Amino acid sequence: MDFNRILLKLSGEALMGQQQYGIDPERLRDYAMEIKSVVENKIQVAIVIGGGNIFRGMQGTAGGTDRVQGDYMGMLATVINSMALQDALEKLGLKTRVLSGIAIDPICESMSRRKAIEYLDAGTVVIIAGGTGNPYFTTDSASALRAVEIKADAILKGTRVDGIYDSDPEKNPAAVKYDTLTFDEAYQKGLKIMDLTAFTLCKENNLPIVVFDMNKKGNLKRLVSGEMIGTVVS
Repeated sequence: MDFNRILLKLSGEALMGQQQYGIDPERLRDYAMEIKSVVENKIQVAIVIGGGNIFRGMQGTAGGTDRVQGDYMGMLATVINSMALQDALEKLGLKTRVLSGIAIDPICESMSRRKAIEYLDAGTVVIIAGGTGNPYFTTDSASALRAVEIKADAILKGTRVDGIYDSDPEKNPAAVKYDTLTFDEAYQKGLKIMDLTAFTLCKENNLPIVVFDMNKKGNLKRLVSGEMIGTVVS
């Protein structure tokens, strides 16, 4: 698979590192270094980060928070994570812009497809925060929507496991890894790669999803360089 423009999806929880909450500066720097190595290879990079290390809308709802209010709180958490990643990337000398589904002047610009593509074409890393800008949608859905909008070649979903398995490899040592899957196979097997809204959007727009281990140093660069890493769903 050839990559020119990617959308990298990261979970907020991944930024916690070994902590129970918040942002681990070491993990943040590691991710920034991985992203820099890809930008230096002339790959255009857009990024969507979750907010679960700070606040999850569904957990807030379980605790009594109104669902819509909780979802907006979760969107703000993604803005905090995006700003943290922006800072880490700029310390490495990269040009960045944070665009957001919810306007927060002067912290970030409002997301627009045209603006995002202009920045990407200029070699700027575009971090897209604020989810879709609407409640009831996850950051999985946001990443699928933004990837389709900017005409990305694929969504690269960075996780802590090295692909998609038939069961949880962290609980089942005998779990079998898939190298490739079709969207239909993944759906029929009940594999939870992304939520159904995001998954359907990717399928309808022929947008491949690559699930890989983001925590293994060098993996992102090897992946965009053409090595068979992780699992490809197409």
